[in-house]
Amino acid sequence: QVRLVESGGGLVQAGGSLRLSCAASGGTFSNYDMGWFRQAPGKEREFVTTISWNGGIRHYADSVQGRFTISRENAKSTVYLQMGSLKPEDTAVYYCAARLVGIASFDPSSYKYWGQGTQVTVAT
Repeated sequence: QVRLVESGGGLVQAGGSLRLSCAASGGTFSNYDMGWFRQAPGKEREFVTTISWNGGIRHYADSVQGRFTISRENAKSTVYLQMGSLKPEDTAVYYCAARLVGIASFDPSSYKYWGQGTQVTVAT
């Protein structure tokens, strides 16, 4: 059983930056591809970004491409989401998720483990 705990959310002004962290425990971190998803009020959970087990392959949603960067430190069992040039429409609860290594997936249902989420609010 893998446990994921996100941190780093908060309130930021538009144009600002935040870095989210997701610490994993209970499994071999390098056995998992990791993803970040977000869910705004009244909307479905949506894909943000994913990173392969060794960090070699990354994918981003068009809406965050060029503004967000995903990274991971397997020695620390942690994945990060560096968010820049934040916009009010980035406001959401951000979740990290893990799935066993495989073909990259943007589908939330393919991720087995989820964190509790961290709120990001971008003020105008």
